[in-house]
Amino acid sequence: PALPIVLAAERRPAPAAPPRADSVVRFALAQLGASYCYAGTSPSTGFDCSGFVQYVFARFGVAVPHSTAALLEVGQPVPRPQARPGDIIVFAGTAPGSATPGHAGIVVSALGETPLRFVHASSARRESGVKISQVEGSGYGARFMQVRRVL
Repeated sequence: PALPIVLAAERRPAPAAPPRADSVVRFALAQLGASYCYAGTSPSTGFDCSGFVQYVFARFGVAVPHSTAALLEVGQPVPRPQARPGDIIVFAGTAPGSATPGHAGIVVSALGETPLRFVHASSARRESGVKISQVEGSGYGARFMQVRRVL
């Protein structure tokens, strides 16, 4: 019997994240250093957290709301250990014991990488603006709510 022909393309492992997600992350990282502005949605005026997420995804034709709470309704939930670049990550607010969504960003860590890192627009007094933070070993760990996959 003839052996099946295996094309080179069929032998390549699937990428960890879709190429589109890599483009989203590259564009998000290009905004590092942009200023923070409450309700902001652009690099010229500054971003708030959900405005930053909305701006980045809009560049790629993906509509997401300018509301941290509403971000919990987009895409599909993903277990935290399965977070990959381009996923949206949502945290509770800063009030002790808060169960209300209050912050969001975009995952930049590779699948399975720890600590889990994300890019976001932070209002922190000493380091406000678009920056990279990590979940583990920071206040974000206790505030973690959900990862959402929209790509």
